[in-house]
Amino acid sequence: MAETPDAFDRAKAAVSERAELPGMSLFEHLDELRKRLIHSAVYLVCGYIVAVVFAPQLYQLMQAPLEKIGIQLNFTHPADLVNLRYIQIPLVGGAILAAPFILFQVWLFIAPGLYQRERRFVVPFMASAIGLFFSGAFLGYHFVFPGMLKFLIIDLSHSLSIHPIISIEEYTSFFFSLILGMGAVFEMPVVIFFLAMFGIVSPRFLWKNMRYAILIIFIIVEIITPSPDIPTQFAFAVPMLVLYLLSIGIAWWVHPDRRKKNEAAA
Repeated sequence: MAETPDAFDRAKAAVSERAELPGMSLFEHLDELRKRLIHSAVYLVCGYIVAVVFAPQLYQLMQAPLEKIGIQLNFTHPADLVNLRYIQIPLVGGAILAAPFILFQVWLFIAPGLYQRERRFVVPFMASAIGLFFSGAFLGYHFVFPGMLKFLIIDLSHSLSIHPIISIEEYTSFFFSLILGMGAVFEMPVVIFFLAMFGIVSPRFLWKNMRYAILIIFIIVEIITPSPDIPTQFAFAVPMLVLYLLSIGIAWWVHPDRRKKNEAAA
């Protein structure tokens, strides 16, 4: 009985199939890449300008979790406010605003290497990528981040009788790293979508290694939620596990082996 090809063999097969498609030369690929990068840069600049205009409102949104626990930010360097007002907030805010348009440029760049039936995934790709990112950011902003602030600033400082003084620079870095990190974690199904579509991973591989995925998920949860109680840990681990199971279903749906079987049956 023939053995099932491993992930590397499936990836080679998928690449070889696409090599038969009408393709572009190296210089045409480079020119297409240059065009997509220019478009992405234009969108990023537009997002930056919009974010500069609304920087005070974005700052209030960022500071709101800290104000709820009665803590005021402090700055220790004369340039801190300039960096915050014209660099940190506008760059991150502009990148988030431009992200849907940049993602579309990414899709336009890889679309020539896809089959016609695969190009119809553009709408699900855009909707899921944007929706999952903002879902993760929403969860981080409204639940994870306030819980971390309460634990790190209120609970620990009171237990040690230490008065917290938080600088704008440190708080901003902490805020952006957690919120953007949560948004990135929720992009797991989108990443699996592409890996499975090109035959790099299979649903069988994902299912077989689920125990390792669960371990990694709880390690991530332990890092982003310092509260030690079990209900809090599970409150954040369960959505990630659901996303992993969803990723297995997506891998089964788009994997080349399943498409070949459907074509053979037809």
